[in-house]
Amino acid sequence: MTDTELQQLVEKISLSDFHRQFKHHAFFNQRLRTTGGRYQLQTHDIDINPKMLSEHDLSTLVGIIRHELCHYHLHLTHHGYQHRNSDFRQLLAQVHGSRFAPAVQASSRSRMQLVYRCQQCGLQYHRKRHIDLKKYRCGKCGGQLRLIQTLRK
Repeated sequence: MTDTELQQLVEKISLSDFHRQFKHHAFFNQRLRTTGGRYQLQTHDIDINPKMLSEHDLSTLVGIIRHELCHYHLHLTHHGYQHRNSDFRQLLAQVHGSRFAPAVQASSRSRMQLVYRCQQCGLQYHRKRHIDLKKYRCGKCGGQLRLIQTLRK
């Protein structure tokens, strides 16, 4: 599905379920990692996580679009648009929108883990980021640290 097809789908759902026009932009946003979608208060645009379509079915995507449209229409009509507001919860139940987005699979990026060892006491430190070896010492004995291994997970 392309961004233009998503835009048409959002406009169609807005008219059929909310009986109001969607006058802004809807598009896929690759940078969304843990959320299904996002309504932007300043621009009134809706971002959708493309993994909601690739990892789940179309009904899941429609539920997320309904959720974001609840934020959109309530915000524009000056009603309670936040998750904790009763206006939002009532409208979400009325249009059968998703309350929560399903979990997405962890990214396939390999995580690096660095292993440092103290040269005096032998204590090992497992880190995700590099340590400045000129600046930092062992927390137990104050000995000098040395990078001994780089692991890929």
